[in-house]
Amino acid sequence: MSIRVGEISYTNIIPAFFCMNRQALEAEGCRFYPKVPSALNQGMAEGNIDVAGISSFAFGENCGELELMPDLSVSSYGKVGSIYLFSSRKIEALEGARIALTTSSATSIHLLKIILNEFYGFREVTYQSMEPDPVKMKINNDAFLLIGDDAIRASWNTEETWHRYDLGELWYQHTGLPMTYAVFAVKKTAGDEHPQTVKKIYKEFLYSKTLSLHTYFPPMIREVQQKYGGTVSFWEQYFRGLHYDFREKEKTGLLYYFELLHKHNYLEHPVRNINMWVAGNEVQHLS
Repeated sequence: MSIRVGEISYTNIIPAFFCMNRQALEAEGCRFYPKVPSALNQGMAEGNIDVAGISSFAFGENCGELELMPDLSVSSYGKVGSIYLFSSRKIEALEGARIALTTSSATSIHLLKIILNEFYGFREVTYQSMEPDPVKMKINNDAFLLIGDDAIRASWNTEETWHRYDLGELWYQHTGLPMTYAVFAVKKTAGDEHPQTVKKIYKEFLYSKTLSLHTYFPPMIREVQQKYGGTVSFWEQYFRGLHYDFREKEKTGLLYYFELLHKHNYLEHPVRNINMWVAGNEVQHLS
């Protein structure tokens, strides 16, 4: 049986994969599947993906079946630079608004709902899910949410009359905590049945993260810039604004996010503990 490794097809997770020795892992029976976050979330839930960077919301929904790999995440302390609410009104005036939501994410959609409900007290906002097309999302809507590369491109092209709000910045302003958008998770069954292969995958994630953000940062930036456009300085600033660790602060922020999800009925069950995968297939409980 091969280990199916999911890969979020957005730039923000590139450091965990850029310097990975894929050939060595493929020789161990690993197969890689690049997909948008929503597709990976579904794949993990349905058992079609064994190890992946998945949205934090999906981890919360399925945490009984998953373990979180330590010291790996996509997080920010403030601005994330790729999760934007574009609005024709100031955010304080969005009560009663119609907002289009990208179909590409779960974490960001619920993060926006929490921000507007918990922090601004809005109760009369109407949401509709749409494909991530800014032109269509503007039609009959007062605001629209985009994530990842869609959000970055829209931030370059959306007219200045539209307000732009970075959800990472809004979260940090109201909580003082980092926001974790994606975590690296492994299905418990895969960890139990293939502990050595999962360990090798985990080590490759860590090696790639470290090398990409230090030794190979310039070539990684050049490759991203050539593929997606923009300037080298933009991408340098973007990646420097993200955090790829998962430690005590990230844990605290994520558990608070889960607490608010449950409070507002976006999660059926509360998440008070996070099961951590560690080498040797032992599990730590972070609470």
